[in-house]
Amino acid sequence: MKISLNWLKSYLEFNLPNEELKDLLTDIGLEVESMESYESVKGGLKGLIVGHVIEKEKHPDADKLSVCKVDTGHEILQIVCGAPNVAAGQKVIVALTGSKLFSAEGEPFEIKKAKIRGVESNGMICAEDEIGLGSSHEGILILDANIPTGKSVSDLFNIENDYVIEIGLTPNRTDAFSHIGVARDLAAALSFRNNKEYKLLIPEEKLKVASNPEKDFTVEVKNKVACPRYSGLIIKNIKVAESPAWLKNRLKAIGQKPINNIVDITNFVLHEFGQPLHAFDLSEIKGKKIVVGNLPSKTKFTALDKSVIELHEEDLMICDGEGNGMCIAGVYGGIASGVKDSTTSIFLESAYFDPKTIRRTSTRHNLRTEAAIHFEKGIDPDITVTALKRAAQLITEIAGGEIASPVYDLQNKIFEPFKVELEYDHVKRLTGADISKEDIIKILGLLDIRIDEEVDAYPMNISPDALSLSLLVPPYRADVTREADVIEEILRIYGFNNVLIPAKLNASLNFTDPFDPDKLYNRTADTLVDFGFYEMMNNSITKSKYQSNLKNSPEENWVRLLSSINVELDVMRNNMLFSGLEVLSYNINHKNSNIKLFEFGKTYELKNSKAITSDSYSEKNHLAIFLSGNTYAGNWKTPSHKTDFYNLKSLVDLVLSKIGISDIDAMDNELSEIFDYSLVYKNSGNKLVEFGKVQAQFNRLFDIKQEVYFADFDWDNIISLAKNVNINYKEISKYPAVKRDLALLLDKKVKFSEVKSIGEKFGKKILRNIELFDIYEDDKIGKENKSYAVSFTFRDDNKTLLDTDIESVMSKLIKEFQTQLNAVIR
Repeated sequence: MKISLNWLKSYLEFNLPNEELKDLLTDIGLEVESMESYESVKGGLKGLIVGHVIEKEKHPDADKLSVCKVDTGHEILQIVCGAPNVAAGQKVIVALTGSKLFSAEGEPFEIKKAKIRGVESNGMICAEDEIGLGSSHEGILILDANIPTGKSVSDLFNIENDYVIEIGLTPNRTDAFSHIGVARDLAAALSFRNNKEYKLLIPEEKLKVASNPEKDFTVEVKNKVACPRYSGLIIKNIKVAESPAWLKNRLKAIGQKPINNIVDITNFVLHEFGQPLHAFDLSEIKGKKIVVGNLPSKTKFTALDKSVIELHEEDLMICDGEGNGMCIAGVYGGIASGVKDSTTSIFLESAYFDPKTIRRTSTRHNLRTEAAIHFEKGIDPDITVTALKRAAQLITEIAGGEIASPVYDLQNKIFEPFKVELEYDHVKRLTGADISKEDIIKILGLLDIRIDEEVDAYPMNISPDALSLSLLVPPYRADVTREADVIEEILRIYGFNNVLIPAKLNASLNFTDPFDPDKLYNRTADTLVDFGFYEMMNNSITKSKYQSNLKNSPEENWVRLLSSINVELDVMRNNMLFSGLEVLSYNINHKNSNIKLFEFGKTYELKNSKAITSDSYSEKNHLAIFLSGNTYAGNWKTPSHKTDFYNLKSLVDLVLSKIGISDIDAMDNELSEIFDYSLVYKNSGNKLVEFGKVQAQFNRLFDIKQEVYFADFDWDNIISLAKNVNINYKEISKYPAVKRDLALLLDKKVKFSEVKSIGEKFGKKILRNIELFDIYEDDKIGKENKSYAVSFTFRDDNKTLLDTDIESVMSKLIKEFQTQLNAVIR
């Protein structure tokens, strides 16, 4: 949220250095993210002075250029000018050599001494668009002849120097979502901390209704739940034109683009009070009636930007007397009823709409307007008429209109203050600060929190600290509904930094499970980072169109969102793949094609969609690893190496090894839906990880043209195993290892995992390792055959192995290979 310092000071008189103001706002919960200077005219017209053209001659070598002698008050300058309206005797704006002008995009360019078609030019005579005073470039800007020559141009125009404060407003602080809201908080803090009253200067409304008010116009609210309060009035005889400089400066300072005086006033009041307004062209309201209600589903509505929106039956609409939709209430206006240059009369709307209704409509149609953002967060329900009158007064002053109706105010719900009980002793218990009763009551008053009554919470306790207060919190503080909320408000104004740190801290012994999942997470993350990986954190909310590509993921098991900021983000993810591929695509598109990423995240599933309870949902923890591109970049000496399946497998093995998990059953997963080929590691039937090469069809969804390798760890199963891992230490064997190689002629369907399984089963205790170091295929050994070259490593930790020990095991292995696999020993 952007706040103009000058605008803020129009509601509260204070004089604080910028750094102190930033610290104070942050201390009361309005965190200042930045504070930057702002000039209504970029550059502040520095280096520009009033010049007097004393002579004009035609350029000797250019028909459209003139050579002028200009008196600057200090010297006579020769300036070449191309404007058709320059003439001797004029007072003009001169940019001296060395001064800087700014383009419409804000880019500076320096005025330099130059030769133009052979004639020396020392400066520049300026048009209004060249210095930011207007948009015309038809000729130079001619000043009043009575203005003294040599006067600084910045003194002639109302150049506003301001500071723009960027506040990182938390979602619960809707009361501060405006300049008056910030001023109100600031006034409370300054009044308490300086022990001096800082009065909030709220503009007074002085409305005078015309002698012949509109009598036949009516307003009807049909959907009273979605529209608890609707206010409005009619203003006639207005003139739509450009806004005055002060109004445009206010809006431009906070990043708003001025449009015309009517629209600018509604935007001004929005950022002044936090109340969205809307102006309808009165001539477009058929039947002289406003109807607030719903239209049938799939009704077509043409919006301000000429887009055609198909309405939902829950969308609240502002309609005319003939049932024509004029505006999506609180979200977006219509093209027909909007204010135009020809508009002379308007109906000005100020309403309180149900936040949930507005949010659903806004997200459903992906219309994130300023009005929708304010309404869905919740505005002050008691301020609709105040803001309406303020805007009406400004319109009559600026656009020359007159009030042509009484204020229509249909209030269908009374917003009562929130009742909260506050016990004095709880303030100290929760804050650690010894705040006196007098200070508590003073702070509550500064925050508009009224004391309904003061009661004794504990009749048998004579301690004065036992008293409590029955409080009435104003409706605009929707985030203050509990005792803890009130105590937080007291502490905000009292000052977090005023809470003393105790000299003595008490602690108790805490007996916990020796296994810490967080340490396992950090240890694993550190391991991956050491190997060049970056951790990513993705949104658990994803697009259903991604999950629809998985045939084994039925829609009835998706966890759908009831409401979302983005209409496309509508489900909780049920896999880790797609969110990771989005990140890969982003990196590749930004010329970072060698990818090493990992993510710890969760997936979600609805197990029973027929009878949904809290137990129907499944939430699982995962570790996802992504590899793509080259394992390492090449150079003049070492060629680059393309990432492959075995790079991923080595990382998976490393992660499990670091955790201490070694009892693994490996198997191919030929039925995998997302992999071209993959391996699954299990322990006692529980899946630990599945990894492999991602199918190209999924890469194409994200325009990824390079191979992607993906590993998905079931982190819940990993944690269950890791809890029981014991680290055992043993002496390094003093006895040598012995290797034996074997060439096996096998059917192509036989996998190495089968060979390894037989070896581990019949290798007794002395077979330490089995490795496949070569595969040979050729027509000479048969098209259906292949040859495995397998290495067997033997070692006994208690003695040196004899040939007879090894040969007995090898003989047994050969026999089993021949029996079980029909192997031929080559």
